[in-house]
Amino acid sequence: MRRHLPLSSLRAFEAAARHGSFKLAAGELGVTPTAVSHQIRALEQSTGQALFRRETRKVVLTEAGERLYPILRDGFNAFEAALSGLGAAGRRREVTISATSAFTAKWLAPRVAGFQARHPGIDLQLHASDATVDLARNAVDIAIRYGRGPYPGALAEAMFADRFAPVASPTLGVQGVGDLERMPLISFTWTRADPLNPTWEAWHAAAGLAWRAPAGQLRFSDEGHAIQAALAGQGIALLSLELVADDLAAGRLVQPFGPQLPGHVYHLVRSARQLPSAEVEAALAWLRAQAPASNRNRVARE
Repeated sequence: MRRHLPLSSLRAFEAAARHGSFKLAAGELGVTPTAVSHQIRALEQSTGQALFRRETRKVVLTEAGERLYPILRDGFNAFEAALSGLGAAGRRREVTISATSAFTAKWLAPRVAGFQARHPGIDLQLHASDATVDLARNAVDIAIRYGRGPYPGALAEAMFADRFAPVASPTLGVQGVGDLERMPLISFTWTRADPLNPTWEAWHAAAGLAWRAPAGQLRFSDEGHAIQAALAGQGIALLSLELVADDLAAGRLVQPFGPQLPGHVYHLVRSARQLPSAEVEAALAWLRAQAPASNRNRVARE
């Protein structure tokens, strides 16, 4: 018959041996250093052996402690692995991807069915937010971030570059740059100020035209709303050609004239402190494959 095992004392001993400190062990276990000391003292009385030598700023295993520690360490590791395996068996595998609201709606969501067809056992969770998320705190596996970086504490790789140009609903009958003076200009407010942000003023400079802010401009706080306004025929919009690519292909929008302005780069970003799971690797490979080949090549050259 198995004797009663003092599990609390054994756990306190394993943590203290691993850290070489009662204080650090107490922090891990959520108790006081005095409680850890009492648990270990009870274990020493039970075994009749001193397990630690108490020194000024640390504790050191005795010979008896050295014999006991690897047995408990391996045992607790085995317990953790077994419990994790039981929990994982009852859960569906999922990957959470965070991106801006406009990117999620116009680029990411329409492609999700392709991922599900290839990986039916993995659930994609789409987290749409224009705020920069903390990958660890928000349980986000992959973030698609738009800008120049850097992204401290994260691993980032360029996905594809963006381009901007005037677009409009075909119902407006836009023919040339002269129409800019008779129709509302649609734009949106960038979340971060950057001299390289594509704006109507920058576009006029690239086109060799004088910039005069026309009356009746439509400015939105959300990029997605600017896209919807353009689709509704409310004016000419300076928009990302990547986000409206499907609308251009379907004829819901037209790009009546240039020039095109370079935008920023979309990056795949993940935590540098955590190795990606097989599910995250599958999602990363799928996202890389979705980027237009010509666009990926341009990013590589730059």
